[in-house]
This record gives sequence, C-alpha cells and structure tokens, in this order.
Amino acid sequence: MDKKIGFHMTVEEFRQQGRKVVDWIADYYQNIESFPVLSQVQPGQIRASLPTEPPFKGESFEAILQDVNRLILPGITHWQSPKFFAFFPANTSGPSILGELLSAGLGVQGMLWATSPACTELETHVLDWLAGMLVLPDKFKSNSRGGGVIQDSASSASLTALLAARERATAFQTNQQGSDGRLVAYTSTQAHSSIEKAVKIAGLGVKNLRLIEVDDRFAMQPEALARQIRLDRQTGLIPCFVSATAGTTSSNALDPLPEIGRICRQEELWFHVDGAMSGTAALCPEYRYILEGLELADSFCFNPHKWMFTNFDCDCFYVADRETLIHTLSILPEYLRNKASESGAVLDYRDWHIPLGRRFRSLKLWFVLRYYGIEGLQYHVRQHIKLAQTFAGWIQEDARFELAAPAPLNLVCFRYKGSDEQNQKLLERLNQSGDLYLTHTILKGGFTLRFCVGQTLTEERHVVQAWQKIQETAVSL
Repeated sequence: MDKKIGFHMTVEEFRQQGRKVVDWIADYYQNIESFPVLSQVQPGQIRASLPTEPPFKGESFEAILQDVNRLILPGITHWQSPKFFAFFPANTSGPSILGELLSAGLGVQGMLWATSPACTELETHVLDWLAGMLVLPDKFKSNSRGGGVIQDSASSASLTALLAARERATAFQTNQQGSDGRLVAYTSTQAHSSIEKAVKIAGLGVKNLRLIEVDDRFAMQPEALARQIRLDRQTGLIPCFVSATAGTTSSNALDPLPEIGRICRQEELWFHVDGAMSGTAALCPEYRYILEGLELADSFCFNPHKWMFTNFDCDCFYVADRETLIHTLSILPEYLRNKASESGAVLDYRDWHIPLGRRFRSLKLWFVLRYYGIEGLQYHVRQHIKLAQTFAGWIQEDARFELAAPAPLNLVCFRYKGSDEQNQKLLERLNQSGDLYLTHTILKGGFTLRFCVGQTLTEERHVVQAWQKIQETAVSL
C-alpha cells in the first residue's frame, strides 16, 4: 500500500515524477543543440528571478519542474552540448547518469567497508580493471602494496599525494608538530593551479613551491628541475614532492616522465603524475606512450569525469604504497571502530583521502565500463582525437591562423595571426554567438584560443560548423 507518511513523497508519486524527470533529461539531450552553448544571462539575473523567501507550504513537483525550464535553464552553460569546445570535456553518458541515479537512490555512505561492503569492494575491483585497461604498472593494483581509490577531483588527488610526500619526508613528524618551513615542492610553470592550492593547504607555503621552466613544447625541463633541487638542498631546504603532468590543461603538454622519475628516484622525492583529461587516451595502445615512465611514480591520477563518459565527480587516484598514505591520513575515533576494520582483511577508503564521508561513485563507473566495453571507449577516444587532428590541419592550411602549441591528442591551441586584442575579440564574438564555446590561455606571452574535442555527442559536423564559424568571424577582425 502506497501510504503517505507526513510530507514525504510517496513511492507511487516518486515513480510517476521520476519518469517525468527521465523524460525531461531525454528531451534535453534531444534538443541540446538548440540552446546557446554559453549562457547568455547577466550577473545576478538568475537570482533576481527567484522568490526572496522560501515557500512555507510545499509546492507541487510539477511546478518545480516547470521552474527548471523557466528559471534555471537560461542560466545553464551547456557542458554536454556537442558544440562545447571550452576548458576540457566534462562528458557524461546515459549509463553514467543512470548509475548516478541508482547511487543516489541507494543513498550509501561508504566511509567504511562495514557501512556498505559493495561500495568498497566494487570500487577496488573497478580501479583494478582500469589499471589493467590503461596498462598501469602492477604496483598500482590492489593485490600489491598499492592500489586505487576514487577521489572527487585531480585537485584532491594532488593534495592527498602531497600530504603523503610531506609525511614520508619528515618521518611523519609534520602531522605531529606542523611544518617548519623547509619542505619544498616542484612542478612546471604549465601545471594546473591545484598544485599551488595544495601547497597552501598542506602548510608548505607558496614560497616553497618551485615552478620549473618548460621547453618549446611547454614540457618541464628535467635539467632545470635537477638544478633547482640541488640549489634547495644547498640552502638547507628539504625537497619532498614533484608533480608532473601527462597533458597539461593549458596546452596538453606532455612532461618527460622517465627523466623526471629518475631524478625523483635519485633524490628520494615523491613523484606524482597528473593524467587529468589525457590519461584516458591510454585506453588506446597507440597513445600509451604518454604514460611511459609511470613505473617510477609514487602516485598517479586521471579523471574519467573529463573524457571517459562518466559524470562529475570521479577521479581515479593510484598509489604505489598505500601504507604511507593510510598512515598519513588515518584517524580512528571510537565510534568508527568495528570488527571488519580491526581484522585487517578489508580496505576502509576513508583513510585514503581528505573527507570521512564518501559517495558510491564506483557504481556509475562500473555502468560505463560494462556498457561501452573497452572497444567502445577506445572507439570514441580515437574519434575525438581524429576530429581534433583534422581541425589542427585546417588551422595549418589557413594563412590567417597558426598553431600555438603541438597538438598530440584532442586539444588544439591556435591563434589568429594578429594582435592579442584581435584574438580576444575573436573569442568574445564566437562565444557571444551561442554557436560554440571556446576558452583561452596564454602561451609564450600571446593570447591563445583553445579548441578541445571530447564531448560525448560531438560529431564531425559539429567540428566542421565550428571551423566555418571561426573563419566567418575572423573576416570582420
């Protein structure tokens, strides 16, 4: 019997309204190309359209869903649009959305193995699957001293790795006494800003982050890294952590992992590799070269929520030595004690990252891997890279444009052969048109447009249309 309990939604109403929500999402994807990719609202416009006070009496679900269309949708920048070429892909897919729905319905809090064994064990298994699919070193699998865990983002993964590096370098004394200001971390000038945030949070301080010069391809220079480490040791500092990138956010630059890894081994520094978006390319044998040298790394992460059709948030973080990580982060109050944990036979992922609580993220990832299979994932990654390479070819053939950086995978950095002001004007006009969305970076001091191919629904026709729009808009510069 479908009994109403207080003000709660009944099971039958949930069933009815849930179908409407699924239909709404399906209609959204069916019509997604009709929306301007970049939201056209002005700052404060959405908030001004909302009531100043919350309702005292509950409203119908129909009214709420109507207001999604009327009030919310105008303020959405459509990341899932096939005409979204900005930042990086944050692609999702039908299987992922349904997996997320099921996870939300189960409402699992997976902080301990005991709080839902399936949440932990599926995560361990799926992370091992992915390690095999990417051909990661065996040390990153759960049957070794290491293993994998799902973090919310690469930012959290990098912070977690830095904390472990900090403790290993100080024999776990920093957790007890705090930092003495001598620990030093290293990354390239092109690395993601999350590394700078991590050194702030971890207590090293921004003045102890060394940004290492890059070469003409925007990759870290190993000799510059080695030189800076020697200099820091000579001044009494303690180098502890190096973060390299397999596909930088700015230009998709590939740091030379083998050379950097050997320096880290010689100097006994924690070596972290951020695969972010580009790590997904290693699903394809022909692109696994981007992870060569990973056998020298202490940790590695990449984001299925960027280019593997798994909705945000889902970062896969691997460590070669889980005991160091657990020793760094574990705190055990009495209310978390249980027989399973004390037996030593289970993993408690609460000890592998910053928060105590954790969502059942592996469920949506499991759905994606099973639905697409390795073959399906490889197909779509190859298609995206092919489209990006085609676009790069068009840039090179047009005398008005130039490539601003190598384009090894699915990101193309290019410039109109003119002033920075003209390139900025080109970007603004393209985005204001609503027909596509691009973002920019600064490379060698020049304002540079970025064209990233990776959304789930992007096809050749969308790339063709984007190039036509870019050419047409450039005429008026």
